[in-house]
Amino acid sequence: MQIQWYPGHMAKARRMLAENLKLIDAVVEILDARAPIATRNPDFDSLFAAKRRVVLLNKSDLADPAATRAFLKVYEGMGFRALSMTATNSQKKGAAVELLQEAVRDEVERLEKKGVKKTVRILVAGIPNVGKSTFINRLAGSNRAQVGDRPGVTKGKQWVKVSPYLELMDTPGLLWPKLSDPLLARHLAYIGSIKDDIMDVEQLAGQLLAELMGLCPEALQARYKKLEPGMEPGALLEGVCRGRGFLLPGGVLDTERAARIVLDEFRGGKIGRVTLDDPRYERQDANGQADC
Repeated sequence: MQIQWYPGHMAKARRMLAENLKLIDAVVEILDARAPIATRNPDFDSLFAAKRRVVLLNKSDLADPAATRAFLKVYEGMGFRALSMTATNSQKKGAAVELLQEAVRDEVERLEKKGVKKTVRILVAGIPNVGKSTFINRLAGSNRAQVGDRPGVTKGKQWVKVSPYLELMDTPGLLWPKLSDPLLARHLAYIGSIKDDIMDVEQLAGQLLAELMGLCPEALQARYKKLEPGMEPGALLEGVCRGRGFLLPGGVLDTERAARIVLDEFRGGKIGRVTLDDPRYERQDANGQADC
């Protein structure tokens, strides 16, 4: 299944980011902990090359904890400050603020020696639906940035004051122009970073079931009783129909309903804590580009 999605507003969003770089002191890139490689926009390495960088693995409550720890080590090895958290939970709010402040501490201290109290401005970047606005609202302690459980909610930039001397800039989700790796493109679709209405959801859900059968077969079979290893994607989806009794008049299997249920339940963490990407395949070359 070929997935291409780069609507015109994303080109506009990229121009907006480039134009606002002179206003910011650092960048925090929000990744989805279930798919850190897929949700890490390779264009950001060149776009933000001159800026201090923080990598935040969001939705870590839905991901495999061991894989999350491995990814944090990888990004720290790349020279990024890195943290995992769940933006809907305030547990790591203090740690996140401290990490952002640490990223620009040297510049702040330099100006303070000159008698200047600097307001730190940090751009929050990421692809659609990784939780940028939710992260900002958590740090701000109120719903300042617009949020939603679908991609494309944030339409333009928005400054949010977190403390008297810390401001965050919310930005629209930005994919890169060509999703050349079909596996990573599917991972984006599985987690909801690409709109379902441009997808063949039945094919997508079947492929997701096939991947999950390899990653977490016991959890998958506990959730959907009629599934067995070795089944083809289409047969797995039909197995969900039979197990849940999803039938249309005449006994026809309602595979569309099953597909939407599978996608919703995976995204909601009901199948288990799953990380789709493998940290062993996150690498950097000399130019700072991830090599998956």
